[in-house]
Amino acid sequence: MVKETAKRRRTARIILTDESGRVLLFRGGDPARPGAGTWWFTPGGAIEPGESTEAAARRELMEETGLEVASLGRVVLQRHVNHEFERIRYSQEEDYFLVHCTAFEVTDAGWTDGERLVVEEHRWWPLSELRGSADIVYPEGLVPFLDSVAVPQERV
Repeated sequence: MVKETAKRRRTARIILTDESGRVLLFRGGDPARPGAGTWWFTPGGAIEPGESTEAAARRELMEETGLEVASLGRVVLQRHVNHEFERIRYSQEEDYFLVHCTAFEVTDAGWTDGERLVVEEHRWWPLSELRGSADIVYPEGLVPFLDSVAVPQERV
């Protein structure tokens, strides 16, 4: 029996919150498994060869949302995940930055064809709604993480 080796992948991701404490998430699924369901996830993607983690995060943020930022600060969360996507097994290292911004309308002008195929919608989620949702959200533990950092409180 041949053991399949997972492809190593490094990613830079952004946890983006607005002045009301909402977090921006995208919903999508695996095009290779259309019946497998969907999940919510943060903006971000692969770090290109020779690119720093922060540069990759800034690039991905601009491409996926239209938001340009000069600096992201430090990595606030790291995780390792093994998963399959489009029939490829990945061993993935993820570095997350936390960015607070003023709410804005997300643009898909910088999306790749692959992103257009995967992403079904985006939404600014109030933490109270996300906390009560049964939807799958990545990274796991996002709400407790946001509860533990200085994220503005939702306005009621």
